Amino acid sequence: MSPVLAGVLQLLALTGALALVHVPLGTYMARVYDSRRHLRVERWAYKAIGADPGTGMTWPAYLRAVLAFSAAGVLFLYLLQRLQGVLPGSLGFASVSPTQSFNTAVSFVTNTNWQSYYGEQTMGHVVQTAGLAVQNFVSAAVGMAVAVALVRGFARSRTGELGNFWADLVRGTVRILLPLAVLAALVLVACGVIQNFSGIHEVGQFMGGTQQWNGGAVASQEAIKELGTNGGGYFNANSAHPFENPTPFTNLFEIFLILVIPFSLTRTFGVMVGSVRQGYAILATMGAIWLGFTALMTATEFAHHGPALQAAGGAMEGKEVRFGVGASSIFAASTTLTSTGAVDSFHSSFTGLGGGLTMLGMMLGEIAPGGTGSGLYGMLVMAVIAVFLAGLMVGRTPEYLGKKIGAREMKLAACYILVTPALVLVFTAASMALPTPPHSMLNSGAHGFSEVLYAFTSAANNNGSAFAGLNANTDWFNVTTGFAMMLGRFLPMVFVLALAGSLAAQRPVPVTAGTLRTEKPLFTGLLVGAILIVTGLTYFPALALGPLAEGLA
Repeated sequence: MSPVLAGVLQLLALTGALALVHVPLGTYMARVYDSRRHLRVERWAYKAIGADPGTGMTWPAYLRAVLAFSAAGVLFLYLLQRLQGVLPGSLGFASVSPTQSFNTAVSFVTNTNWQSYYGEQTMGHVVQTAGLAVQNFVSAAVGMAVAVALVRGFARSRTGELGNFWADLVRGTVRILLPLAVLAALVLVACGVIQNFSGIHEVGQFMGGTQQWNGGAVASQEAIKELGTNGGGYFNANSAHPFENPTPFTNLFEIFLILVIPFSLTRTFGVMVGSVRQGYAILATMGAIWLGFTALMTATEFAHHGPALQAAGGAMEGKEVRFGVGASSIFAASTTLTSTGAVDSFHSSFTGLGGGLTMLGMMLGEIAPGGTGSGLYGMLVMAVIAVFLAGLMVGRTPEYLGKKIGAREMKLAACYILVTPALVLVFTAASMALPTPPHSMLNSGAHGFSEVLYAFTSAANNNGSAFAGLNANTDWFNVTTGFAMMLGRFLPMVFVLALAGSLAAQRPVPVTAGTLRTEKPLFTGLLVGAILIVTGLTYFPALALGPLAEGLA
């Protein structure tokens, strides 16, 4: 079987599996968030944190709860790392340095999972399981809660309440993420992913010395790492490591886990607003962009030149031979179009244009299908912008799902799409202008610039993957990427929740003959165009200096 045909068949199998679970999982999640019943374990959680799940929250109250919970998570994870040297189960590793502890704490709480350290040489079992794995669950649940709050803003009218954050957080964790992660972990263990609490082992000889490896609760963390679009790996090689991703089947299964909740949330959206066709329109937009990027990524990596690349069947540098070009391209497109920092190959070794596509996927805002929750609310903000553009074309007040899009809504949407480009471009420019940060670049020229641009694109968009080659474990990059992750996560949430509150307070407007039908293919095309033009072109000059210059050289 040719490598190209193998890649196409894997893509078809993945698409079929996602289509199979889209309706039942999406409908189930809608029922979870609309439920008025509380499980016993959920009532225990509410009692422990002193929350009343029946109290409705306005958008400022919802936002305060999100920020307070996240701040507590950052503080707890920071202290856990700083105290690692005296904790049991540390495998003899010392406490993590202050700047790296700050960077890692912010990274995992913001669902970014950027890692400027070697996982198997830095973090012991306690930090990995009690700290990082827990944040993999709750950071994903926070994103889903904010997305549901925005959906309620469209679904409700003449009210200031968006639900209860604590109820949404606990339900998302207990009823959705935890059961799915348990099932996924069992599949991974059955397929060879390790799950233990063993210490450090010395194995044979390597370059004149012994080679060491340590075990860990890898399968359970791998499951929620992908399912919650987190991405932080137990090992430095991430999903390219055979202990995390041993076979081509586990590789495809992990891609499925990355995409399943973000794609299924479009069904949740359709059910909650009372029109599943609206959900299918959003799904079609996400699917079109994802398939387009995957096809382009695969084409650039198979478009090999020279006898060595022809013999290998594609650009195989930096890719695992057990996965090949096709599966690696699907993984790369999926992980950068979502907020998942997992990688099964090294993006720095991709072709110039292939590496540029990984960056562009993040620069679009990771909305195809995007992160767990963040992809849906990002796409809905872009839908608001698309209907505004349509209204300008025909001279009619824009409406979306029965809500008028006025000046306030557009200002909030505009602020949302401007935050991350500002963070990416300002921090990248400062890193290139100052004398010390460029010393962290392994390469010079366009590729070296791409390393820095990728780092801040990944941080500000809460992705977490790295281009490789950049030494990010310095005070400058630990602090600046930490602030980029924090601002890139929570500033957009401010605008999303404010937009949700504004929409929920409106009276619904009736559908007329002049209303734009946002469930039709015409709107899907308009939305794809708005995403590519409004957000994609923002980064074009920076891309021209890096991956485009390298790819066209």
